[in-house]
Amino acid sequence: MNAEALNTLLVAIIQKKEELNALDYNDSRYDDIEEELHDLEDDFNEEYGDYLEDVLEDVHDKLKSDTDILLPTAYVANSLNGNYINSNGEKEGVWVESDQFSGVDMRLLLIANPARFVVLIGDQVRELWKAE
Repeated sequence: MNAEALNTLLVAIIQKKEELNALDYNDSRYDDIEEELHDLEDDFNEEYGDYLEDVLEDVHDKLKSDTDILLPTAYVANSLNGNYINSNGEKEGVWVESDQFSGVDMRLLLIANPARFVVLIGDQVRELWKAE
């Protein structure tokens, strides 16, 4: 697995998400940008999906979580700015339940530069895996 190529495609997806999120639904470019995003996500899942699903199994084991594992693109952050709170004030990422952290709101997120899975626990961001 080429960590640099993984990160490059991940950055492209996040940048396309940022571009899409900046548009209003009525914008004439919205559908085209959304289609470009879906194409990038399809390419990402095709190229790295099996590998990252194995990584996600290890991450879930570390967290002692039996929450269902989704496609890797479900975990991708919405921006490169390091602020993992969406426009509605909610944490980004996929909700996970953990026996290790019972009763705590946890979100699993795939972020870039370098590509890595982090878990958001309260105000903390903990790295669980990094592409190498």
